[in-house]
Amino acid sequence: MTNLFAEHFYPFANLVIDESLVLFKGRLRFKQYIKSKRHRFGIKLFLLCDCETGYVLNIIVYTGKTTDIEQFPDLGVSGSVVAHLIKPYLEKGHSLYTDNWYTSPTLSMYLHEHKTSSCGTVRPKRKCMPNLTAKINKGETISMSTETLLALKWRDRREVHIMLTNKHEDKIIALDKKDFRTKEPIKKPACIVDYNANMGAVDRSDMMLSSTECVRKTVKWYKKLFFIW
Repeated sequence: MTNLFAEHFYPFANLVIDESLVLFKGRLRFKQYIKSKRHRFGIKLFLLCDCETGYVLNIIVYTGKTTDIEQFPDLGVSGSVVAHLIKPYLEKGHSLYTDNWYTSPTLSMYLHEHKTSSCGTVRPKRKCMPNLTAKINKGETISMSTETLLALKWRDRREVHIMLTNKHEDKIIALDKKDFRTKEPIKKPACIVDYNANMGAVDRSDMMLSSTECVRKTVKWYKKLFFIW
């Protein structure tokens, strides 16, 4: 089925990988709970989407330890999911956006070696991440870089964002929006602006699917997936 997705559409430059949840209320040993999703309980999918259109290019159905993916021992479980999904699009100059469950220095280097840019939020305790624990005030950044990777920490109001990218410089850009207090343009790191602009493709795909969901009831989870996709 996923082969047909790729046959009928070739994606634009930017791709995103994220989780999606298909509502399923029946008994299922690998049923998942994701509080940030619309349905919260159901069958978890790992999706590769085109950022421009929200078109789904590839799917992995999460079934626990038996999940059918190619294993990449150096990348771990989350990195193997990424490597498996994006494999047909490596070496073609695409850019990939991921959240902090997937992003790591090891994965970013793997993608860079395969001529694929990457950008994503990252957990500060990931293996090989630099020490960015210094306290910063609102609007300030600290960063560390190699010839290939940039790790950047930025504070926005109360939240602290840590980014890892192999396609951006440590640069602050002004947005079209203005601060309602100072009336000056709002400024953010270029990597965060780019990330925010592209990361919502999976949510957009979920929104489009929600209007065409099949109402036929079934106790077979694979039939539920078939009727939706």
